[in-house]
Amino acid sequence: MIPDVPIGAWVETAIEWLRLHLGGFFDTVAELLRQLLSVVYHVLVLPHPLLLTAVLAGIAWLTLRGWRAPTATVAGLLLVQAMELWRETLQSLSVVLVASVVAVAVGVPIGIWAARSDRVRAVTRPVLDFMQTMPVFVYLLPAVFFFGIGVVPGVVATTIFAVPPAVRLTELGIRQVDREVVEAAVAFGARPRQILRDVQLPLAVPSIMAGINQVIMLALSMVVVAGLVGGGGLGAVVVRAITQLDIGRGFEGGIAVVVLAIYLDRVTAGAGRRLA
Repeated sequence: MIPDVPIGAWVETAIEWLRLHLGGFFDTVAELLRQLLSVVYHVLVLPHPLLLTAVLAGIAWLTLRGWRAPTATVAGLLLVQAMELWRETLQSLSVVLVASVVAVAVGVPIGIWAARSDRVRAVTRPVLDFMQTMPVFVYLLPAVFFFGIGVVPGVVATTIFAVPPAVRLTELGIRQVDREVVEAAVAFGARPRQILRDVQLPLAVPSIMAGINQVIMLALSMVVVAGLVGGGGLGAVVVRAITQLDIGRGFEGGIAVVVLAIYLDRVTAGAGRRLA
């Protein structure tokens, strides 16, 4: 007879222990994230919508060097404004930017560490496999337990969900650097940190930028799911439309998500090609 393994009970016990002993830490993190989100959102909402549209179109032109991308950007963002979803779009963009920056700040150093240490790679690989195969809704449960209902658990869950591509593609990019180039740097007397800074990281930029692109796309996909726990933005629009069976509004929210996703994907991909 197979014995019962109460994994769920163990997880609940661990979460309760963390809430009891680290409650102050989670409160501090929640407040920092709220303040950071507030700053980013107010920076985005401060200029007139048409001015911000022009700025975003200019960024698209600088990264993609053509008239099609800015034209599509202006058309898409004007459509979002016409659907009266501009503020919700900026709320979602704020969450994506904050979560992506945190995910990259965590994932890239871990990827560098894993690329330079086989032991670290052996540890991180199954963890990343576990994180990438875990259903996205599962990330929301502990986030809600630790941070309550609102935008903060959405940001935390989004960040955790988006970390793996940054780790994997950073490690892959560094490991794929030609060994002869590294050996030549060693022959000239370069130290390990100099090799990393001046040789490996510059040559790994295309892979790292691809990882950042994937981080942003995963963060945006998670923002909609985070609407289930009060994450606000376009996720809240879609969730509200589902609960009210409002097909038209749900379709409009979906279009706004698509516009934002295409813009972020093209701009980050173009930036990656220019930095390569």
